[in-house]
Amino acid sequence: MAATKERKAHGILAQAGLEPYQQKADEEYMNEAQLAHFKKILETWRNQLRQEVDRTVGHLKEEANNHADPVDRAAQEEEFAIELRTRDRERKLIKKIEKTLQLIERDDFGYCESCGIEIGIQRLEARPTADLCIDCKSLAEIREKQMKGA
Repeated sequence: MAATKERKAHGILAQAGLEPYQQKADEEYMNEAQLAHFKKILETWRNQLRQEVDRTVGHLKEEANNHADPVDRAAQEEEFAIELRTRDRERKLIKKIEKTLQLIERDDFGYCESCGIEIGIQRLEARPTADLCIDCKSLAEIREKQMKGA
């Protein structure tokens, strides 16, 4: 699973035309260069997701046929339903990206919403919309599992 997240993070960085951020030893956390780095990642990601939405709308318009065969019609409806569910998840992700971009504008980006500590460059490159440090996220996941089991 860690390898999958690493590939995803590298994919986001590659799409933004960026290399992983090389933090200097005496560099202040979330300085202008780091904020600009993450802003570019998030804006590129958001633009890519918006292009996918536009592509889906075009695809649905082009492919919306009224098939006489019920099996063909059902297959097309299933394909559209899957595509729309995917786009709905992406729409929610776009909202989260926009929220994160607002945090960057307010200089509140990169800090855990729960405990206030630094989230960390590597974690943010893997998941730029992360709003919890790894410890708080782990605790939240444990609580969630306990609630499901109760």
